[in-house]
Amino acid sequence: MACSAEFIEFVCEFIAPLGKVHIRKMMGDYVVYLNEKCVITACDNNAFVKKLPCIEAMMADAECGSPYPGAKEAYILEFSDKNKVLKVIETLWNELPYPKPRTKKK
Repeated sequence: MACSAEFIEFVCEFIAPLGKVHIRKMMGDYVVYLNEKCVITACDNNAFVKKLPCIEAMMADAECGSPYPGAKEAYILEFSDKNKVLKVIETLWNELPYPKPRTKKK
């Protein structure tokens, strides 16, 4: 089941205080970018974030799962505590690299 437009809009509005948010549709689901860095993979109306040591303590009680078959296990964001979610996303953003520029085909 793909993400609903309402869920994607909710996620984007939720993290908007942190900066410029845009989305990219990927195989029926979405990748959410914050200030040009991929911070959330949204699948089946769940928001997944990478399991990185920098957020391990904050996400200790979080459910885990894979956004799609074959994907690495990730934390599932619970949107009940806005301050916690924003802190997790901000911490992740600081640790994640910018995407590598695509090379143009000749």
